[in-house]
Amino acid sequence: MMVDKDSMSRDRPILDMMLHKDGDGGFVTGGWKSEDGRLSCGFSSFRGMRVTMEDFYDIKTSKINGQSVRLFGIFDGHGGSRAAEYLKEHLFDNLTKHPKFLTDTKLAISETYQQTDADFLASENDTFGDDGSTASTAVLVDNHLYVANVGDSRTVISKSGKAIALSEDHKPNRSDERKRIENAGGVVMWTGTWRVGGVLAMSRAFGNRMLKQFVVAEPEIQDQEIEEETELLIIASDGLWDVVPNEDVVSLVGTEEEVEEAARKLTEAAFTLGSADNITCIVVRFHHEKAYSANTDKAVPAS
Repeated sequence: MMVDKDSMSRDRPILDMMLHKDGDGGFVTGGWKSEDGRLSCGFSSFRGMRVTMEDFYDIKTSKINGQSVRLFGIFDGHGGSRAAEYLKEHLFDNLTKHPKFLTDTKLAISETYQQTDADFLASENDTFGDDGSTASTAVLVDNHLYVANVGDSRTVISKSGKAIALSEDHKPNRSDERKRIENAGGVVMWTGTWRVGGVLAMSRAFGNRMLKQFVVAEPEIQDQEIEEETELLIIASDGLWDVVPNEDVVSLVGTEEEVEEAARKLTEAAFTLGSADNITCIVVRFHHEKAYSANTDKAVPAS
């Protein structure tokens, strides 16, 4: 896995991230700090007990039409890695090119998620695969945060020390999701866990062509202003959330001053607690004491 270094900006190139790898490539960690002092970000990704890595992540920061834009995403693949890798390569680029990205960001996110899903399925027409992927993304336009989710990756913020989930996992037994699936002619079955058609343990995803009538890529979106009480933003695949509750994640991150170390600590904690999945997380800390300026972001060596 690599952090995307392609340009996405209409005003200037994307930031290069600092990236560190362990010798076997199974563990990736890194981070950056914004020159304006408002944000620091750490990320950590660990293959864990899985033979293959199907988690991907993307982090972008830039200026678009004079506005500061930061984008963070976790994509957890299932049935293969192609869908998750496709999202890493295309989702944020497609979003920032949407004509209403700055004027109606929620609409742009919703339409981009669904169009990118259609584009991925079209790109897979000549294959026999049926890959799928979650997407949990956070888009920060100046001081306004938009969180969108498809699947069971999750985004949580810390506000005055309290963990607040900004996404709700798309599980087939969620009452509104089950009703939607059944209204579309599908079934939700128990096969050790609740699954759509007895196959997929989530009710929304990118890809999954054979279940597309029921497993949609329409995101649920929440938005809010970043206030002084907002301390942390944490996005992670279910390899973390399945074994570490939201409140414990916030507590663990709060004990670390450096966000890269905090992200690594989360992946290690999940593995120690028995996660058998790939584990990937992004941790963003808001530094409200820093005065805002219009300076560009710059990469710094991770600790």
